[in-house]
Amino acid sequence: MRTPSHPRRGIASALLLAWLGTNGSLACEPATRYPPAERVVAIGDLHGDLAATRTVFQLAGAADAQDRWIGGDLVVVQTGDQLDRGDDELEILDYLDALADQAAAAGGALHVLNGNHELMNAKLDLRYVTLGGFLDFLDEPVDPESATPQQVVEGVGDRIRAMRPGGRIALRLAQRNVVVIVGETLFVHGGVLPHLVDYGLERLNRETRQWLLKEAAFPPPVLFPTEGPIWSRNYSDETGDEDCRLLAEVLERLDLERMVVAHTVQEDGITSACDDRVWRIDVGMASHYGGHPAALEIRGDAISILASPP
Repeated sequence: MRTPSHPRRGIASALLLAWLGTNGSLACEPATRYPPAERVVAIGDLHGDLAATRTVFQLAGAADAQDRWIGGDLVVVQTGDQLDRGDDELEILDYLDALADQAAAAGGALHVLNGNHELMNAKLDLRYVTLGGFLDFLDEPVDPESATPQQVVEGVGDRIRAMRPGGRIALRLAQRNVVVIVGETLFVHGGVLPHLVDYGLERLNRETRQWLLKEAAFPPPVLFPTEGPIWSRNYSDETGDEDCRLLAEVLERLDLERMVVAHTVQEDGITSACDDRVWRIDVGMASHYGGHPAALEIRGDAISILASPP
């Protein structure tokens, strides 16, 4: 049985005060492109499983068993989908935020991206939320096995208020990008097709952030369609010659060597396609899927897979 958790609103409020300026805008917006790093590790979908999250960060050499950053100047990119399908969502958000602060202080970085499930929640598409995921938003912790219908209703309402644009969780999600480039590698949850290069990756990140902050009434039009950056499976599911051609065009136009995507579970572990120019890192590590933690390590042109024993 799951031990109920408290949403730790005090922690979230302190983080928001540090992140937001006096007018409600971000005090410091993340960049879209970052310089090369000696060692970069990419981590895929977490889906509400704190144990898997902690395991994969330890596997990457980023954190220890006490949840402290030990990566030094390591750069980690988590490609989205912390939310839904599991009960540990708020714990994962706090874990990642704390590690990001520690990483920056140590000369490294943790870039956390928004995937389709974060942005679905902001859009109030809650179809993949667990019962515990609603009850976690109550002021007092409630065991899902003993929750009353009234508590469930209250939890749904509290989650909606927190997730919708301008809500306390949406403001935290606004700290992230949809797409980030580190050195010669592009990281995104679903995939970047040529029309997104036309639209502009910086513009995509900026307009998504403005929507989450409730500075814009609608998300950017390219965000949610099937071929958008959080939903595309062109590079992660039955990738064919045309997909590889699209990938090559994107990478050439952005002057990059590779793309790292998640979103589609790779049942046999991390895989690559298009002559290793795209890497698929969603291994279904969360308990919902029964997978095993794994991460992708990039050292210059050398790429390796970090995997825990089955």
